[in-house]
Amino acid sequence: MSSKALNLRHQVIRIYKELLYLGREYPLGYDYFRSRLHKAFASQANLKDEDQIKKGIERAEFVKKEIEALYYLKRYRILRQRYEKT
Repeated sequence: MSSKALNLRHQVIRIYKELLYLGREYPLGYDYFRSRLHKAFASQANLKDEDQIKKGIERAEFVKKEIEALYYLKRYRILRQRYEKT
């Protein structure tokens, strides 16, 4: 395996683990999130072209940012509710 391929493999594993970590607080549950994430990554497992793999990593980074934004929004709404009551 070439060093580029090995580097891409490490990037894919890293983003997968980061998304799994974020999935702990997913509203529909961790098991739901984990199974969907696994299906998404497994469907792309046959990619061999480096450009396609990089696009997949970019898409996963985008999804990660979206999930983080949803969590921040949820936290903001909870804090806002708490402080509006007093």
